[in-house]
Amino acid sequence: MPIMYNTGDWFTLQPNTYRKFDLHTPDWPIDLDLEYMKVVCAPYGGPIAVTRDPQQIVPIKGTAKPVIRIFDTAGQELSKIWWNHGKLISMGWSDMEELICVQDDALVFIYDIFGQEKESYSMGQEASLTKVLDAKIFQSSTGTGVAVMTTNGRIFLKHNNTKDFRSRLLPEMPKSSAECTCWELVTEDRNSYCLLGRDREIIKLFPGESLGSITRNLIDKSFERILLIAVSYDHQNLALYTNTGILWMGSVDMKEKYCEFDTGRKDIPKQIEWIMNADKTGSDAVVIAYTSFLLVVNRNGDKNLFTYDNAIYLVSEMDGVRILTHNSHEMVQKLPKCVQNIFAINSQEPSSFLFEAQKKFQEKSYRADEYLSLCRDRVDAAVDECIEAAGYEFCTTTQKSLMRTSYFGKGFIASHNPDKHVQMLRILRVLNTLRHPRIAMPLTIKQFQHLKPEVILARLVFRKHYAIAIQIAKHLKLPESWILEHWAFHKVMNDKNDNEVARKITEKFKNPSIEGISFCNIAEKAYAAGRDELAIKLLELEPRAFLQIPLLLKLGKYDRAVQSATQSGDTELVASILIEIKKKMMLTNFHMIIREYPMALNIYKKIMNEWSRTALYDIYNTEDDHKSIAEYHFKNALESDSLESNLPIIANSYTQGRRNVEAELCSDTNKLMKLQKALTNKYTSIYGNIPFYRLSVHSTIEKLLELGEMKEAEKVKNDFKVPERRFWWLRIISLSNKYKWDDLEKFSKSKKSPIGYEPFVEVCLKQNNLTEARKYILKCREDRKSYWYIRAGLYDEAADTAYDQKDFNTLYMLQQKANTTSNRQLLEKINTYIAVLASKK
Repeated sequence: MPIMYNTGDWFTLQPNTYRKFDLHTPDWPIDLDLEYMKVVCAPYGGPIAVTRDPQQIVPIKGTAKPVIRIFDTAGQELSKIWWNHGKLISMGWSDMEELICVQDDALVFIYDIFGQEKESYSMGQEASLTKVLDAKIFQSSTGTGVAVMTTNGRIFLKHNNTKDFRSRLLPEMPKSSAECTCWELVTEDRNSYCLLGRDREIIKLFPGESLGSITRNLIDKSFERILLIAVSYDHQNLALYTNTGILWMGSVDMKEKYCEFDTGRKDIPKQIEWIMNADKTGSDAVVIAYTSFLLVVNRNGDKNLFTYDNAIYLVSEMDGVRILTHNSHEMVQKLPKCVQNIFAINSQEPSSFLFEAQKKFQEKSYRADEYLSLCRDRVDAAVDECIEAAGYEFCTTTQKSLMRTSYFGKGFIASHNPDKHVQMLRILRVLNTLRHPRIAMPLTIKQFQHLKPEVILARLVFRKHYAIAIQIAKHLKLPESWILEHWAFHKVMNDKNDNEVARKITEKFKNPSIEGISFCNIAEKAYAAGRDELAIKLLELEPRAFLQIPLLLKLGKYDRAVQSATQSGDTELVASILIEIKKKMMLTNFHMIIREYPMALNIYKKIMNEWSRTALYDIYNTEDDHKSIAEYHFKNALESDSLESNLPIIANSYTQGRRNVEAELCSDTNKLMKLQKALTNKYTSIYGNIPFYRLSVHSTIEKLLELGEMKEAEKVKNDFKVPERRFWWLRIISLSNKYKWDDLEKFSKSKKSPIGYEPFVEVCLKQNNLTEARKYILKCREDRKSYWYIRAGLYDEAADTAYDQKDFNTLYMLQQKANTTSNRQLLEKINTYIAVLASKK
């Protein structure tokens, strides 16, 4: 394969092949020289923090005050932190791209990439008193952790992502006169422990144990002390480096040794990092950074050497190691199998033949068919391998060639599913955008898949690359609303023109395809920034009332809150805000607001009717609602059994409210109650306990008639204008109940009955008195006599009356009844009447 496909950067450490390829070279500022700096790089193409190394003697340019400078991988300065605290011991990056700084008094400061201090905490009083000698920032399953070593050799641990603010003290080291030369943190499941190098031994400090354990005789070759410890990215492999240049490689539990390699060097390396395989199956090699050259050694003891002119800094990644110098930015990784299959010399893999076939096809050479015939039976696997290999490449030319090969090969596959091809094209476009110097996030495809697009978008948004983030979200078909919200937050915090901010936000958010936008979230930010007018303008854009109202209440815009709630039509929402507003306002002002909104007013009245009658009276009084005031007094009077004394007040309220009918009824009720009181007092002494209180006018007359007090009953009738018809009904019922038939007859003859004589028949029949009933049936209307004779069971008289009235219907009904009762005499009589009447037609 030609050099253009980057095979020139491959090197072999038997039995594996590795490659070292260029990333974008940083364009550092002129005043920055990494050789004299402490450099801390965040993984996943994250930011780089640099500060002057106090252990090196260099001429000071400018101020002597320590400065931490933060750059992206393209060398663009993001921020500066002027260190105004104590002595800085160590720095490191969290998994959230936060810079963690530890100083000698055990205080830990956390900054974002723009140099803003987010929080600080202490590693504990004991660590603070004994002072910190060294510190490590490490990654674990529970997030980023901080470990400090004090001057008395104690180790304190703390995980930033846990809710426990206390640091943990690891076991004490076994006593010895020797000093620790190196130490490293290891994460195993959910536990983090420490490995320390002391002379020829390794000490393990595991949480919960009383004393650290010692491992000796790991290295067979002669040496005096261990200088460096390196743990692989997955915390499964361990590398030890001695003062005699011996490199020991093995498992992290030190039970398995891979190899001992003599580097032949006497100088101390600056760093050792393990190269993780791209498929995350483990680590087979380490990278050792010396002052001016790089040594790569695998577990079989095979090596490769690279020379550099500048200081070298290594960044451990999940699928390789990044190499940062003043003039270069590179990556070493184990060569992915799919890339090796395609581009290796004399490769016999189908993907390699397909790649060559596509190249010959472009050259219009007949040999394209020859290469294609070598892989035709496995062209589907070759296409998939080309797609996979394209993801591992940083060179856009190589990416295009591989994707073009994939496109060429899928034409020879029946019913090929193009989803993989399309998805890889989308991912490559995103990766190439992220790798551009303007964005400076040189992610590999494995890192992209591990972080997830949502995390990458969040990092872009935090860096204020809003336009790129939105385009990537659209490209990957992810929600973009939250990105626009962050952009709006940025506008709110930095643009001081309220009208301009509201206009820009409205324009950006008016796209109907964008869902999930909440103007209230942005308005909340504006309120927090003290920009109340902007917050109100933004709230007016929010269509959902239940989101508007909480902030309107915070702003004190109670009138708008009530208006918004009533317009929504949500009664529960209206009720909740009314209760909230009532707590915060003077009652008169509250009443002035809600009286403008009938729905809110009615809901408030309903609430107060259940909770507080006094408050209900206040709102009636404010509105001059005399009808409701009267009803309020009336209800209270009934419940407190004080109706009589309150009736004048109730009547007065009805009169003020121009409710004359109700006022007159109150007066009549008051008059009736006084009368009933007098009657009770009068007749209790005569008849015993006779209660008249709370009886209606009807019942009062009925009670008087029952007592035989006719004159008093008539007086009540006249005073309260009881209709004559009702009084006659009451009179005849009273007489019939007492069986005073003579008095009833005399009463019927006293004058013409206003209710007719059927009620007389009714009461007589009720008391089963047919004799008296006959008297009054004769006085009924002719057309009703037959009905009452039948009701009385006088069927002969009914038949005679029906015959006289020529009422066939009644005769037929009587005929049927006679058949039912087997009354022959009546049946013959009715048949005769029917025949006679039928003959006269």
